Amino acid sequence: MKVFFDNNLSPSLARAMHELFQPDHEARALREKFRPDVSDVEWITALSREGQWVVLSGDRRITRNKAEQAAFRASRLIGVFMAPAVFKSSVAKQAERILALWPSMESIAATVAGGAMFELPMTSQRLRQL
Repeated sequence: MKVFFDNNLSPSLARAMHELFQPDHEARALREKFRPDVSDVEWITALSREGQWVVLSGDRRITRNKAEQAAFRASRLIGVFMAPAVFKSSVAKQAERILALWPSMESIAATVAGGAMFELPMTSQRLRQL
């Protein structure tokens, strides 16, 4: 599984997940692949061309903004968007929730078509489809 952490999440999360799960999985921060001011539509389009990535994000605008949502729904990406309570939590709490739901992300990466969006919850052990 390839996991992409957008600019709303700490690059340290991406590095930590990469170290924990390599060589079986790859985790990258947006800053490792794109310039800092890249638009959401640009990186969504570029990642989609590379193949299926699971995108971890705190940016719920992607699920609501028409241009960003259309680009994502048309992509080969799977989105996992943090619930507001998770996004507002400490990096340690975010890491805890990502680790708790990593097996679920693996499962959706293997079975779900691109363009799907899910919510990473604060307490539930299940990803909720958006």
